Amino acid sequence: MENLKNKKLKEKEVKGITLIALVITIIVLLILAGVSIASLTRTRWINNKGRRSINSHSACGSI
Repeated sequence: MENLKNKKLKEKEVKGITLIALVITIIVLLILAGVSIASLTRTRWINNKGRRSINSHSACGSI
């Protein structure tokens, strides 16, 4: 009887730990996604700014 109670308590503890691990994993993935998206949009913005600069110099040279 005592072993059955201990077994049930251990099962509940394990389920709680896995739920916490799942929540932490989701939070970490969301943070990584946010950093990646910010990095990609910044890189695209810098590339577009550089292209505009090159295009404006090309247009001036042809006049």
